[in-house]
Amino acid sequence: MSVFIRREDLPVWFAARPWLDVRSNDEHTLISYRLGQALLRLMPDISATIVLPAILMHDVGWKMFPPEQLTAAVGPNPKYPELQRAHEIESVKIARDAFARLATPEPHVRAILEIIDGHDTRNTTISPEDAVMKDADKLWRFTAHGVATIGGWFASSARETLAMLESFVLPSLLTEQGRTMAQALLAEGVANAQMSELLQIEAGQ
Repeated sequence: MSVFIRREDLPVWFAARPWLDVRSNDEHTLISYRLGQALLRLMPDISATIVLPAILMHDVGWKMFPPEQLTAAVGPNPKYPELQRAHEIESVKIARDAFARLATPEPHVRAILEIIDGHDTRNTTISPEDAVMKDADKLWRFTAHGVATIGGWFASSARETLAMLESFVLPSLLTEQGRTMAQALLAEGVANAQMSELLQIEAGQ
């Protein structure tokens, strides 16, 4: 674990972990964390001390709502759209308490909470750290785990999910590095999704 998560971020992960056993948020958070690290290696001037704890805490607020409402809170026609904003508010509350227990320096806490507060509902970016955190969060959707999870939520095939991501999510990424990573993940996802069709064509020749 100390290799996968930076030693200084382990206490934040352990504080977040009890809140992440809904919506596959534990896996989503860890994948987003590693994607955030990849982005930070390409943008070394951006503060990992702010970005990475924000990633670990950004979705803890989903735990506060009934499980049966969570899937219906996202997507093109959400039944509970108000939960998008509500989970940000709850995430800020939970994260603030956790950082107080961890004695995190107040300037860091303030910057992290500002990012968490609006990470889904704020279309603009308030800092380079905010942009990286937002992109790491969205990049998860392009991974195999993200495609499978989203497909399960909406009963969509991998190809349909990937087409949606390319049309609606890719343009919303905020950094050039994030868009490049998303396009690479899309290329892999499309190849995997079409592999069975190609094999069937081969078999028929």
